[in-house]
Order: sequence, then C-alpha cells, then structure tokens
Amino acid sequence: MKQRLTYGNALLLMLFIFLGATTLSAQAIVLNAPTPADNPNLSGNSPWGNICAGNGGFNQYYANIKWAGTANTNNEFILELSDANGDFSSPTELAKATDKNTTTDFDIEFAIPTTTRGQGYKMRVRSTDPEKTSPESAAYSMYYMDVTNNLNISEAGDGVPPGNICSENPITLQVDNISNPETYQYIWYRSGTELTSEKGHTISVTQSGIYNAFIDYGPECTGSGNTDSNWVDVTIGATGSGIAINSPSKTALCNGDTETLTMNLTDPSWSYQWYKDSAAISGAITETFIIDASVAGFEGDYQVEISGAGICTEKSGAVTITNADNFTITRNNSANVVVLPSQPETLSVSTTAITPSYQWYRNNTIISGATNSTLDITQEGSYYVEVTQSGGTCPGTIRNSETTTAVVPASFEIIADYQSNYTACVATSIVLEVKTINAIADDGSKTDVTTSIIDSFTYQWKKDGVDISGATSKTISLTDTSENGDYTIEGTIATYNDTSDTLPVQLLTNETVTISSTSTIYCSSSDVITISTTKDLSTETYAWELNNSSVSTSGATLNVTAPGTYRLAIDKNGCTLYSNEVVISTLDPSLITLDVDGEIIFPEGSSKTVTASGGTAYRWLDTNGIELGSTNSYTFTQEGEYVLIANIDNCEISKPLTVVYQDLFNVPNVITPNGDGANDQWVIPNTYSNKQDINVVIYTDKGVELLNENGYQNNWPESTTTFAKQNMVFYYVIKNANETLKQGTITVIR
Repeated sequence: MKQRLTYGNALLLMLFIFLGATTLSAQAIVLNAPTPADNPNLSGNSPWGNICAGNGGFNQYYANIKWAGTANTNNEFILELSDANGDFSSPTELAKATDKNTTTDFDIEFAIPTTTRGQGYKMRVRSTDPEKTSPESAAYSMYYMDVTNNLNISEAGDGVPPGNICSENPITLQVDNISNPETYQYIWYRSGTELTSEKGHTISVTQSGIYNAFIDYGPECTGSGNTDSNWVDVTIGATGSGIAINSPSKTALCNGDTETLTMNLTDPSWSYQWYKDSAAISGAITETFIIDASVAGFEGDYQVEISGAGICTEKSGAVTITNADNFTITRNNSANVVVLPSQPETLSVSTTAITPSYQWYRNNTIISGATNSTLDITQEGSYYVEVTQSGGTCPGTIRNSETTTAVVPASFEIIADYQSNYTACVATSIVLEVKTINAIADDGSKTDVTTSIIDSFTYQWKKDGVDISGATSKTISLTDTSENGDYTIEGTIATYNDTSDTLPVQLLTNETVTISSTSTIYCSSSDVITISTTKDLSTETYAWELNNSSVSTSGATLNVTAPGTYRLAIDKNGCTLYSNEVVISTLDPSLITLDVDGEIIFPEGSSKTVTASGGTAYRWLDTNGIELGSTNSYTFTQEGEYVLIANIDNCEISKPLTVVYQDLFNVPNVITPNGDGANDQWVIPNTYSNKQDINVVIYTDKGVELLNENGYQNNWPESTTTFAKQNMVFYYVIKNANETLKQGTITVIR
C-alpha cells in the first residue's frame, strides 16, 4: 500500500518548499512561540500570567518551548526578551539550552533583568543550528521591583515625614529616600483620588489635600511592591501668622560686636528654628538669636521659622548682617622677590581700609620706622605689613597682608627648555627659551623667582660653546639643519653670571623626496620594475629600503626583485629623510572580473555583452587567436570557446570563456537513475546550473534536506546514492539571493 503523508509532515514540507530567499541550514526545524510554564519549586501547578520579581530577592520563572524537525548536534535554543514595547531590535538573552536537541517539548528556567519595567514585553526562542526564530509570544506585564520599601515624600527632601504643611503658595513634594528616584514612574494620590497625569518623582501641589505615592509597578505588581508612602496633609493658601524679624539696631558689625535678633510675634506653644544662609543653625531654637561678630563668618542672611500644632509652618523674611571690618589688603609685588647687592627691592600694598596706618615686619619682628604702604628692602627674609583702620564704622580693626619671601642668592640656576614638543630628527624647527630661574641660597635651597626677575637679566645664546651673534633675548628660533648643535644660554644680572643646562638640537630638513615606479604589479622574476627619484643622489648618503630594511646603497634607480613596500632613506646631517612609499603587489588574477558568472549564456539568434574590469588593457580572442575586440566590453553572437587577455600595467592575465546557447528545456520533474546513461541525473537548464549566485536545495518527502549548494553541477543523484524504494518523490527549490526562481517535485523511477 502506498504510504500516506500525515498532516504534520505535509505542513512541515510545504513550509520549507516556500521559504523564499532565506538560506537554509543543514536541517529543517519549526519553533513555536514560548509560553509561560509552572515553577516546579513552588506549590501549585499554575503557569505565570505576569512577572512581579524582586520581592525578597525572588526572580525564578519558567517558559515552555516546543519545536519540531531535526536539530544539529551543536544547536542551542536561546530564549530572548524584547523591550517594554515588544521590540526585538536589541533582544536580551534570558536563558540558553544546549542539551535539548532531541527533546521537542521542554521547560527552561530564566530570570528577568533588574531593569525590566513595563507591560508590553514579549518572548521568542531562537535556534542556532539550523538558524531559526520562533514567532513572538503574547505581551506580558513584567516588573523587577528593586525597591520594595515604603517611600518617604516631603517638601524639604530630607527623608523626614513632614506630617502637615501649610503654605501661602504652591509647594513641591518629592520622593527623597531612594537612589535615583527619577528613574522610576509613580502613582500619586490626592485624598484617595489618583492623579493620572503625575508620573514623576516630584509633584507640584497647587490644591489642598492629603497626598501619598507608590512606585508604579503596573496594575498587577504595584500592590505587592510595598512602596506606599507616608501621607502629607497640605493646606495651600494659608496666610500664616505673619512673623518677621524686628529691625536690628545695626546690620554692619565690627569685630567684638553682638546683635540680638528678635521676633515681632511669639507664642509659648510655638517651636523655633533660626537659619543662616538657608541652613539651620544648630541649637538655635529659642525666640531670639545673638550674632557674635568675633566669630569668623558671622556675616550672612538670617531667618527664623515657626511650627506647632494648629499653625502652618512659616519662615520669616531674611535680615542681612554684614562685616563692617571687611576691608582688603592687596600685595602689589610678587610672592617671591630677589634682593641683589646695591639694588634695593620695593615691596608695596594697597588697601580699602579707611584712614589706614602701616607697620612692616621682617621675620615676624617690627621694622622700626617702616610705617608706609611701601618698603625698600636689602635683606633676605619673610615680610608682611600690618594695616590698622583708623576711621569708619570700626576704627582700630587690624589685618595683615600676605607674606613676601625675599632671597639674597648665592647664585642663580637658569633652566632652558624647548618651547614646544620636540623630537630629534622629526622636528623641522624649534624655539628654545628660558623656562625657569631659581635663586639659590647659601644652604642650597632654591626659590623660583622667574616671574619677578626674568626680564631683568641680559642674555647670550651659545651654540657648541660659541656666542651666536645677535641672539640676546630669552628665546631663540631655529629653522634650518645648519643650526643643529648643543645650545646654552648665559644670563647676567648685577654681579651674577650663570649658564643654563645644555639643549641638543637636531632638526630634520624640511625638503621632500619623491619616488615613483614603472609599475605597481610584480608579475614574475623575469618582470622588471624600476623605482626612481628626481632627487640628485650623487652627493648623498642613502639607502633603498624594502619593508624598512636596506636592499641597496648605490644607484639612482632600483630594479624591483620582490613585492613589498619600498622607500628611499637619505642621511641628512645625522637625520634620516624618508621618501614616500611605493607598494609593489604580486599579480592577483582575481583582480580581473567579469559581469557574468560561469558560462556566458544567451538564446540562439540573440547576443550577450560581457564587460571586464580591473585591468589597464583588454583583448578578446577566438580559438584561432584572432583578436575580436580591444575594449573592456565585447558582444558575443556565437557560442564557442574564447579567451580574454587582460593587462594590469605590464602583467598579462588570460581568462578562458565558454559561450553557450541557453537551454530551452524545462526543469525536469522525472529522472530514471538506472545506469543506462540516459536521464540518470537531474540536469537543469544552464541558466540555473554552474552558477555561484544560484542556490539549489533538494528535500525528501519528510522535509529532510539532501542537497544545498551554490553552483549546482547537474550531478545529483551521484552513483553511490541509494534509494529506499523503487519510486520516490523529492522536492526542490531554486533561488537567488532575492527570490525563488523555480520550485517543484522530482520523481525518481528505478
């Protein structure tokens, strides 16, 4: 009796016949969309309908995977998750199974990522060998609840439940006790009514009511998240008690002054808190506050806040207290100065003090008679001036200037340096400069006095120990290789004469050298390629290099003996000047390409134009060597054997061409492989066979793939192929990268 295909086998077979342009793997497989499965580690027997993970650290779920067909040994089943909108553009891998290639119905364990929050997640499963992706699952609500504690909302954002808030104007409540609160969505309520437009971690409160919030973990998970916040009773539009700070007796205080701040209204039932510059003052919780001007930083803006049962929390306007002693002293000279023999150094200050008087100190000792804003010094030491304000609000206030360090050097250290990045034999120019001048004391200690004294020196640059005429500034610019050498600079001031460290300079010439070749393709050892340069090498020391190694040190030209990268290296005053590089490549026949694949096929009586590319010259020849054309294209009208000879520079590549008329027979649907030499193999028209861009696939009636190849050579079945039955039906698909060209059945009769 003839065996009948089951419905499932027939369905599987038809799926693969109509796969279209998809490249098929070595086996066929069908995947179902994954579905929720029961967790065997929990009581009950119910698949999940949504996921609320994270509570108590729980994050263990299962999905069921069903599939049909044949999987290869190395196949893996991968469970993937979409984004919250069901998009698989960047899927997340949830789990992987490597040992289920013979199990067509199994459950797989997975955990959702901790960033999962949304109601539109989908799953799919993917196989790797053969490559196949299942349909997408239904959409599911999935949330990882990484916050499962009560929220705190407040106006101050300090983590303290405020209870009742009264305000004349709208206020802002905020979630303040979790990290990165802005990364969550929230559900806000006012007196039990959900505020559906409010989803952020802050809310602008413009109406009175009782406010509370939850993190929005979706309709299924929010209740189990345990994130319900405290309740805040807000009254908007309350006028308050009208408290204010009474006007102080004075707002500009001198050192040692005190000022007591008092309120216009007080009540024994109120609580008080004083603020300075909006920050609460520790311990300042009575109805008055004393400002002590002897405490550094006393100046600022002061406020008082009241709170208590039955009243709105209210803060007064600010009272500004300033420092009347706050005059400035500006040091007009450098922090470090050099005192030279017979050359006094002048120190000076300026001040905003009213009617100032001055007293200078050296090493913390009064300098007798030094009572002006300037002081001429001839000794080393540490100097400052004491300024006393004699007038204004706070007469008698005393402040000290910054300290000036004066040194009398035993010698100077002059440090020269390159003004910019410098590398020997790379730089083509450089500027040298005096970088630092240190005053060296008798004990060897150094003081940087560059700023104050660099322009007081006279300079002389030297090359290789010899004075350079006219080079008497603190910098010198070098632009030519003739200036290469060792440089120092000599500095003179008063009786001091010091020489800098040595700076070697080796510049590279800024000229360029160019080489060229007669060809860039190396054909064979008999081929001659010459590399040359327009540079006169007769007086130069040079080397021709191949792949950075010298191959010749003589000759104005170089005959190439091997492929590689060539350049010319010329010695220029101890530096190497390199030419451009010339790359010589070996001949690659694949550089010559045709716009046809394999045989050139066209219907008899018509023609076919073939175009070649990649060469510098072309010749089309028939079998007798007669030249038919010499451009990159030729139109064939007759079948036969032809030759294309293409040149790349001086190299020649020969490509044989076969031109045949297009087969006019149809794709056969019956073959008789009985060894009689007639119709033993499935021979398809030459428009499909021997074409690398044509894919041919043959299946059994069970959907098992027997052949899958590009460039089919009309050789199936091979002589060793055996058939289980005398008459069998097979299925074929012929396609290119874009579409299915032919499909149908092959009946084998033996």
